[in-house]
Amino acid sequence: MNSTPRILNRVLIGILGLVLIFLGTLLVLLATVPAVGTWWRTWSAGAWSNWQDLFARTRVPGQQESWLWLVLAVLLLAVMGAMVAWAAQQGKGRASLLVAEEDPGEVPGIVRIGGGVAEQALRAALADRPDLAGATVATYELRGEPALKIRVQPRQGVAPHTLAAEVSALVEALDVVVGKRTPVLIHISSGARSRFGRAERVR
Repeated sequence: MNSTPRILNRVLIGILGLVLIFLGTLLVLLATVPAVGTWWRTWSAGAWSNWQDLFARTRVPGQQESWLWLVLAVLLLAVMGAMVAWAAQQGKGRASLLVAEEDPGEVPGIVRIGGGVAEQALRAALADRPDLAGATVATYELRGEPALKIRVQPRQGVAPHTLAAEVSALVEALDVVVGKRTPVLIHISSGARSRFGRAERVR
């Protein structure tokens, strides 16, 4: 329900993994295969010579420095900015308020109910159930509106439709107390403590 870029994260992790595998394999070959070490010394010497020639040909007129250093600095700043933007997207979408509405009563004001109220109430209601191995509740912002995500791990042999109906009843009771119907995603999944097929239910 949040806006964490999962696909981008997996692509970046895959690329990083491939790079690390390549570097690790190269280091092992350099340490164990003499022919690879000889090739590496020849290749690295040629590459370093080419870099020196390139920087020598791109010097700023009247200066000893190459303008390529400026290009590298700009690229480094761009990479840093992209990393900051990527880090800022992680976990985005969590909400702190469940209800924020104006009350036009005798004393006009704004009623605010934090998401922690619903989270604690539902966790407390689910904590002592013997048919559950675990349960978590979180508040997210979905299309500008607060919504709840309830993740439960049933024990083996528990019927998912029965569990979903019972959790829905708890949410409906919460709606009566809060005074507002809240969108809910009920996520039923297996874990290390429960061998169970995953199912989801959205209300």
